Amino acid sequence: MKPFARLDRLPPYVFATVNKIKMDARHAGKDIIDLGMGNPDIGTPQHIVDKLTEAVQKPQNHRYSASMGITKLRMAISSWYKRRYDVDIDPDTEAIATIGAKEGISHLILVTIRPGDVVFTPNPTYPIHPYSAIIAGGDVRGIPEGHGSDFFDNLMHATRQTWPRPKVLIISYPHNPTTEVVDISFFENLVAYAKENDIMIVHDFAYADLAFDGYKPPSFLQVNGAKDVGVEFFSLSKSYSMPGWRVGFCVGNSEVVGALRRIKSYLDYGIFQPIQIASIIALNGPQECVKEICDTYKLRRDALISGLNRVGWEVQSPKATMFVWAKIPDQYVKMGSVEFSKMLINEAGVAVSPGLGFGEYGDEYVRFALIENQMRINQAIRGIRKIM
Repeated sequence: MKPFARLDRLPPYVFATVNKIKMDARHAGKDIIDLGMGNPDIGTPQHIVDKLTEAVQKPQNHRYSASMGITKLRMAISSWYKRRYDVDIDPDTEAIATIGAKEGISHLILVTIRPGDVVFTPNPTYPIHPYSAIIAGGDVRGIPEGHGSDFFDNLMHATRQTWPRPKVLIISYPHNPTTEVVDISFFENLVAYAKENDIMIVHDFAYADLAFDGYKPPSFLQVNGAKDVGVEFFSLSKSYSMPGWRVGFCVGNSEVVGALRRIKSYLDYGIFQPIQIASIIALNGPQECVKEICDTYKLRRDALISGLNRVGWEVQSPKATMFVWAKIPDQYVKMGSVEFSKMLINEAGVAVSPGLGFGEYGDEYVRFALIENQMRINQAIRGIRKIM
């Protein structure tokens, strides 16, 4: 076989190295507390599961569905945005269902850039943001993001220095992995920037509901003129604890949504229809479950932060997401995030994600995912105490 050209630009998956060590340790009988992959462990709310069970019994729901999402789901998406953010979304031209946000972003970038086009993403960031552009043949410029860094100032500096001019900016607030948050004025400045520089904004709003201590994440589309320059993705994975269901959506600029709709019509037949029907119930039904899920993550966050600080690893408490972004303790920072993550598995029995996997600017950090209960988190703290 000749080399596969698109794979040539994809580096070895950093997380795979740590995952192998974790699995080897488990196969050897060692108890490893996994705070690595952001894979929610909380079960999907029962009323959503019940609707899926009902819908899957009907043979007419077993047929091919619509790649853009069934009409009632798109109407539910539109109603959800109106209730939540007072944003008007046309369900026919400004909304499309996607097989999770990851698929939607990947295919959107594939259809909107040409080889050689420049795409801006934060660094560090969720891997599909830069790699969607690389897979599509684009060139990626990472904009430093994180504690003590002004992303917007860094963005302006990069724009002045970049040629050809960037075509797309992919962002995500609340941010994975750094847990950085913004207010509505940030998005106002961003819309003005996008119009001035003729750049498309793609906002990944996956952690819209996982916010704490009174903070309420704004929607990018709440800003006047946001629809002129971009779109927003949302995933039901975190808010409704539906990660394996693979359902999300894209809303905003009708031309951008139309481009995604057109390429998806070639690539897929949409989400299994019973899942779409259950997703309507998630969006339109009782929302107390969303608060309960968020409260669970808050309790886990508090347990992890207080435990880390108690054993001498000083870490800031995040205002949002299901993660804790922790700078490696001073005595270990020279190891880098991959070697430090290996040591945590071997000596503390705790698996985390190395920051390098999110970009080179993340190599002094590791990411904890709040996917274990408080008892297990306290057990992880006892393991971490050994290396502190």
